[in-house]
Amino acid sequence: MKKQPWSRLFLWSHVVGVIAFYIILWFRTNPNGGKSDQSKVKPTFDAAATKRSVSIIVPARDEERNIRRCVTSLLEQNYPDYEVIVVDDGSTDGTAALLDEIAQQHPHGNRLWVLRLRDLPEGWAGKTHALHAGVQEARGDWLLFTDADTWHAPGALQFAVTKALHEGIDLLTLGTQQELPGFWNKVMMPMAYLAISMQYPPRLVNDPASPVAIANGQYILIRRAAYDILGGYARPDLRNTLLDDRDLARIVKENGFRLQFVDGRELVHVQMYQGLRETWRGWRKSAFLGSRGGPTFVLLQLIGLPMVSIIPFILPFIGLFVRKSKPGVSSGELQSAALLELGPLLAYRLWMDKNLKVPWYYALTHPLAGALFEAILAQSAWRVLRHKGVDWKGRSYYGEHKTPAAMPEEVLIQ
Repeated sequence: MKKQPWSRLFLWSHVVGVIAFYIILWFRTNPNGGKSDQSKVKPTFDAAATKRSVSIIVPARDEERNIRRCVTSLLEQNYPDYEVIVVDDGSTDGTAALLDEIAQQHPHGNRLWVLRLRDLPEGWAGKTHALHAGVQEARGDWLLFTDADTWHAPGALQFAVTKALHEGIDLLTLGTQQELPGFWNKVMMPMAYLAISMQYPPRLVNDPASPVAIANGQYILIRRAAYDILGGYARPDLRNTLLDDRDLARIVKENGFRLQFVDGRELVHVQMYQGLRETWRGWRKSAFLGSRGGPTFVLLQLIGLPMVSIIPFILPFIGLFVRKSKPGVSSGELQSAALLELGPLLAYRLWMDKNLKVPWYYALTHPLAGALFEAILAQSAWRVLRHKGVDWKGRSYYGEHKTPAAMPEEVLIQ
């Protein structure tokens, strides 16, 4: 009989915790009651903004799947003074040939410059080195860092430069529209967004008084003068980061420059990954490193993630097997607890799915996403803390050596 109060206390404490989690998450990510801090934007035009030159830098490594769409959209921006610098970071696929073809055949091919890298210097991560190399060749008053898997509406650059100039922003970053083909993309991305928005709520990112800082590496527009003052990616603390966007945003904010995160889903689209394997490896490289609070907070996440994403879906099934005569929590209590927990959980998940244009019924895959991200986070933490290394684009980072090292297969290719 003594176990009965404790089992009930545990159950109803869990109910309160789950409800509180999703309510708090809602207010952190959508504090204006249905109107996000990142209000939707539409392209605006200002003749004064066109007097600023912009250098668009695109790091690309084995991007034959995406590079044509990305570069073509950048060459067709409604902006008079800009250049596109694609940094081909040792691609071994058809990326180089496609870039040559675009430069020769596109009507604005004269705006495209291709910088080809061969080796990765010790102490650098691949993307930060590619961005740094591109900046050395750039002539613009502003720098735009964007990924090769993005594509841009014609008015995107005009909007971004105009907004940055009018509001005195030193680093403007746009949230992008995620294209999510296939089952696994639709399962995983809402959970990824939940984790990111929980730790980096836009309201705090845009608050100069808050230390919380993040940028979306898919679209970062930064004032060249601010970048040079800060030392850019040549800084020792930025050279080998795998979180180039977050860490640049942190440096910008810490030094008193203005950072703003804006919803640009009508302006920039991206397709990050294809299939479960690519998605797993993509999130594995940053899941542990991108978590605020270090190993202790990661441990709390590993404990808490199943509690808020898996257990609420299990409770109704447990209730089916609980006999009424058994001491402790009754089947009815379990069913009631499950309903109370699933209400705010599904409400939040449906809202997130709507924003990501994911069909509503994918909310039922929430426990699957929770289980997968639990495994990804655990593996990411293990590989980094035990110096096993995390791999991406044929390179291994955070292994036995503190600096990034090439994987054996890349050495053979070279």
